[in-house]
Amino acid sequence: MTHTEIMSVQNARVKEWAQLLERKGRDKQGKYIIEGHHLVEEALRAGASVETVIFSLEKGLPESLAALASPGEVELVGVSQAVLEKCTDTQTPQGVLAVVARPQLGMDELLAGEHDLVVVLDGVQDPGNLGTIIRSADAVGAKAVVLGRGTVDLYNPKTIRSTMGSMYHLPIVEADLGLLLPRARERGVRLVTTSLQAQSSCYDTDLRQPTWLILGNEGRGVSPEVAALSDVQVIIPMQGKAESLNVAMAATVLLFEASRQRLM
Repeated sequence: MTHTEIMSVQNARVKEWAQLLERKGRDKQGKYIIEGHHLVEEALRAGASVETVIFSLEKGLPESLAALASPGEVELVGVSQAVLEKCTDTQTPQGVLAVVARPQLGMDELLAGEHDLVVVLDGVQDPGNLGTIIRSADAVGAKAVVLGRGTVDLYNPKTIRSTMGSMYHLPIVEADLGLLLPRARERGVRLVTTSLQAQSSCYDTDLRQPTWLILGNEGRGVSPEVAALSDVQVIIPMQGKAESLNVAMAATVLLFEASRQRLM
């Protein structure tokens, strides 16, 4: 196995990799960093634009990753423990990282493809919530997840970890909802938002047709501007005393109800 070795944290490439831990660095380079055997393997299997696999010289590169990293397409770099620690935000690095180029999928590509069931997020700010929603969308076979302005960065290391690899199983698009949603409606999509003031139950609403489920910020919900673009507002009926559900749980309930209706 041919690879490069880097031992010093002062190396210029190490400094570039470390910058990917911050959004400013990710935006500037158009890349992001992932950590852990499972995530790197998922990225390679899914054909993501993995540029460099960085591994611990002490632990070595797992054979399964070596088999997936095509020679000439993916660069392999062995590094010291100090370099690993410099390039991760976890206290105990897992021994393998990868640098991945961000995909360029936009609104036009999304609208040109299948849009039967899509999740749209309007200002969801918690990385764990975003990751859970992506996993639920993946689980039911949703066609895409759309991130509106104000939503947490998908490539935040915490978000990436919380997706558990599901981010590589379906398109995830950043978009201006004010521009995207009217175009989706023109293509026959029904826009469904959640609201605690809604009169319609999600269980009595037909979610079998092409539907985009719109969920909002953890504290404020869907913004008035986006709610005004929707076709119908629904509520998840609750028999207990809780006022509302966590946004990730609400998204999961709606996704699986849409899936149940389709399977029926």
